[in-house]
Amino acid sequence: MKGGEYMIKKKSRIPKFKTYEEEANFWDTHEFTEFEDELEDVEIVFELNKPRDEAIVLRVQKDLKEKLDKKARSMGLNLSTLARMWLMEKLQENLRRVKT
Repeated sequence: MKGGEYMIKKKSRIPKFKTYEEEANFWDTHEFTEFEDELEDVEIVFELNKPRDEAIVLRVQKDLKEKLDKKARSMGLNLSTLARMWLMEKLQENLRRVKT
């Protein structure tokens, strides 16, 4: 900056939070649009076309698929993620048994 001109940074109206609960309570009672002048644009990149290393097709009965889907949703996961987790867990258990 030239000639001693300084930009004065405006104090944020968004408080500093001590806990996530305090922050959640704040945003429960405020809209982010109230602070549009303080927000910054950010670039987010999603790699949607990035394939997994390998894929398998697994055929199961409709009832089993529905139960798995229900359990996955109750855990905040999608069906594929839960199935992959359980397959990995079962494989690890099996490999430990074989070693001992």
